[in-house]
Amino acid sequence: MAQSRRNLAALVASNLLGGVGVASGVAVGALLAERLGGTAIAGLAQAASVLGAAVAAVPLATMAAKAGRRRALTLGYVLAVAGAVLIITAGIVGQLIVLLVGLGLFGVAQACNLQSRYAAADDVPADRRARTMSIVIWATTIGSVAGPNLTAPGDRLGVSLGLPELVGPYLFSVVSFAAAATVIGLLFRPTRAAGGVAAAAAAAAPPRAAQPVGPEPTAPAPAPVPSGAEKVGALAALRWAAGNPRARFAVVLIASAHAVMVMVMVMTPLHMQHHGMTLELIGIVISLHVLGMYALSPVWGWAADRFGTVRTALAGMAVEGTAVVLGYIAAFGDSELTMVALTVLGLGWSGCVIAGSALLTAAAPERVRVPLQGATDAGMNYAGAGAAALAGPILALGGFQGVNIAGAVLLVPAILTAVLAIRAGRAARVPVDESTTAPTPH
Repeated sequence: MAQSRRNLAALVASNLLGGVGVASGVAVGALLAERLGGTAIAGLAQAASVLGAAVAAVPLATMAAKAGRRRALTLGYVLAVAGAVLIITAGIVGQLIVLLVGLGLFGVAQACNLQSRYAAADDVPADRRARTMSIVIWATTIGSVAGPNLTAPGDRLGVSLGLPELVGPYLFSVVSFAAAATVIGLLFRPTRAAGGVAAAAAAAAPPRAAQPVGPEPTAPAPAPVPSGAEKVGALAALRWAAGNPRARFAVVLIASAHAVMVMVMVMTPLHMQHHGMTLELIGIVISLHVLGMYALSPVWGWAADRFGTVRTALAGMAVEGTAVVLGYIAAFGDSELTMVALTVLGLGWSGCVIAGSALLTAAAPERVRVPLQGATDAGMNYAGAGAAALAGPILALGGFQGVNIAGAVLLVPAILTAVLAIRAGRAARVPVDESTTAPTPH
């Protein structure tokens, strides 16, 4: 138990540092790309970063399953340090390709931040998973809110050191990612590599009736997998999820919600700059957005454990839908409403990701769980990368109104899979939020 608390503290600290590193550069990535390549490709900055997180997700999960979460997360943060250094180099030499490669490696930090929520859930019983995940996600609040406000000071620091404008904030990223790698490498000692003591204890304990938590009963832990069993890869895990309505909804929800958030968020700094707003104001708006993403995550985690993951996911989708409506109205240059819209967007994202992650972890048997988590994070970031790449042309052609309309469209797949999951549960006479597991694929 004491080691579990130390592990949670290490994950909280690394997420805080990782949040500083990501957020201190995210507000200026699109601006730097626009300077090197023009408005139409400005979205490629976020696309490259999110794509880097997507590409890294499955290898990091595979490494976590084989060598442990500690090595996987440490390596990820080291790669992010290299990415931040490349971004600084790109600003100095004025090369867009170098910038995009650097942003791709930079995005690996986001993959680490995301996978650390699953690392926290490895060591807790099923009835506390959502809350434990939300604590790790919440830890990103401090770093991610402080990060964008380091944009202007970082820019001034960079200029004072002879660096080009918009490059200085990435100096903070280098230091933050290096510190996160050090914390994980030295302090994080998982009790089981990506498996979790909770599942092992449940498997070893004598059978007993499942104890309900609110309206969402806790399913019995799946039986331990024999050591000689065939390994399950990411594609096999996704094929299993495609046949399980609840898991399919979780996978699609996480990808769709993330794509909506990225689509709108990445174009907000450009929209604000085009309306004459200052870099300081842009930093404040992004900070409020990130505050919405993380600050209330424990509330979403409590709601998922108390009222059920599906119901909480539906609430998160409703909040995110409200955000794009507000963003559409704010597109005419209303800075105050833009702040509100971006904050609400972050709140909706938080609800969707926390509820979806808890639903995914509960629905998947242990043998499938880690590869499916990695594949889901990869899909989440691929969806975000695609949304970011499309956001620039959409902004150029349809303005910020078009960006928010596109965001609303991206939410449709999650709505459809939610309907199918609820219908499947009713057909099987299973309560909407009853945790179930299906047979393991072969």
